Amino acid sequence: FACRGAACYRLPGPRGPLCAFRNQLPRRNDTYPAEPPPEEPPPGLAAAAPPLRLRSGAALCRVCGCLGPRVCGSCRRAAYCGPQHQALDWRRGHRRSCGKHAAGDDSADAIPEHNEFLFPEYEILIEPEEPEFPADSSVDPGDEQGAVDTSKDPKEQGELGATGSAGEAFQSLDEETLEAMAKHETEEDKIFQMFKERVAAEPEQIIRYCRGGEGPIWVSRENIPDEKDIPNCSCGAKRIFEFQIMPQLLNHLQVDSLGESIDWGTLVVYTCADNCGEGNEYLEEFIWKQDFSAGS
Repeated sequence: FACRGAACYRLPGPRGPLCAFRNQLPRRNDTYPAEPPPEEPPPGLAAAAPPLRLRSGAALCRVCGCLGPRVCGSCRRAAYCGPQHQALDWRRGHRRSCGKHAAGDDSADAIPEHNEFLFPEYEILIEPEEPEFPADSSVDPGDEQGAVDTSKDPKEQGELGATGSAGEAFQSLDEETLEAMAKHETEEDKIFQMFKERVAAEPEQIIRYCRGGEGPIWVSRENIPDEKDIPNCSCGAKRIFEFQIMPQLLNHLQVDSLGESIDWGTLVVYTCADNCGEGNEYLEEFIWKQDFSAGS
């Protein structure tokens, strides 16, 4: 869950206005079948259009997505969490679609476009990652951290030569300070270059999942958590890396107002290594927010 307001993301703390909750049903439960559905639909159903909404389960408020025990008195199909959101939806469009609901028009079941709380909903396609260094890759697997050394690029050397006057301004700095600055920039470039190379094969990816295995790929050397920064679960077990949310997701959330948008470099979620808890309860896990640089 995330606040839509950009101001909240400038607040101190590792996660900002973000929180992650885990809910695990046992394999056999009252909600979903124990076995997955067939990959191929049964004969005769291949051309059938998918339903616009689920026909079972709890009714959710059309405005905020919370439980909706209250329904429209006219069509008896639009659900709301309370009178305030019912009135808001009525003013912003439901008064025109309510008759369609009553007439049985399924298109009226869609989430309204004026929704102010929920992010747009999409299908997520899940695919395994290709090998990190394919045969035609220009990256040398033996190169440290998989980074490409561009320090000897002729174009870059020319640009450095053209900035002689700028270099004179640094002559007043002692050698130790200059060395520290150069090292910082080099390490920062390496980490960001690694990030770009790793996601280049699938630049549209929004989630990278690898529970308990390889750790996240970071976008910056700044603000990387130590083991002590990741709190244990409420049951006492350690939390381990499970998945990270990529910055590409921001392009799909419709929050791109200049200077007013939420932002992150990557969001990393750590969850209980023992998978504690079962049933209907939601357990809060730990989320770490990293920006592209310390000043962003």
